[in-house]
Amino acid sequence: MESTSLPQLVEQHLDRAREAGPGRSAHTLHGGRDHALRQTLIALAGGRSLGEHESPGEATLQVLHGRVRLHADGETWEGGPGDHLLVPPTRHDLEAVEDAAVLLTVAVHGVPGT
Repeated sequence: MESTSLPQLVEQHLDRAREAGPGRSAHTLHGGRDHALRQTLIALAGGRSLGEHESPGEATLQVLHGRVRLHADGETWEGGPGDHLLVPPTRHDLEAVEDAAVLLTVAVHGVPGT
């Protein structure tokens, strides 16, 4: 059985995000080619964002640290630690209001390669 300390991982990746040119760092906790479930920790330095992009499929976002804003279809959602959001199935962007980390969970329908 594998276990991960999310607070420890958040701090590690926030440090990396603050030092990185794009202001972000990510780590896949679970997933890959042979899995239908993918979980990725994404850390963003305050004021930075993931530019507008397509929805990855059925997905949720849980805020682990800081504050974020998600923009989609002319609407804005703002969340803080402990908040959970169903990611809309449309183009959207995510910005860090302050240093932030989120857990993105994506369900891939069917396991690729089978």
